[in-house]
Amino acid sequence: MVVTDAQVERVRALIAAIPPGQVSTYGDLANAAGLTNPRQVGWILRTDGADLPWQRVITASGRPAIHQAAEQLTLLRDEGAPISGDRVLLRECRADLR
Repeated sequence: MVVTDAQVERVRALIAAIPPGQVSTYGDLANAAGLTNPRQVGWILRTDGADLPWQRVITASGRPAIHQAAEQLTLLRDEGAPISGDRVLLRECRADLR
């Protein structure tokens, strides 16, 4: 997986700019940063995202990361993101990354 420093910084800036109560998908972030695969966004979050609002990045289905689902949903709910069951309602809170 080849990711440039500029792409890492672009992804970091995009995630940092997602307002509380809104979310973005791995795919949206990959597209906005010029990456070829949403998994690259996940890699950036894992390796260089400790200081970012990681909870605001979700899958395209609206479901949180499996290994942190309860914590992620709690954090998003506390921020005011609309949630139904175990999904974030993307239509209501998808961040505009332009």
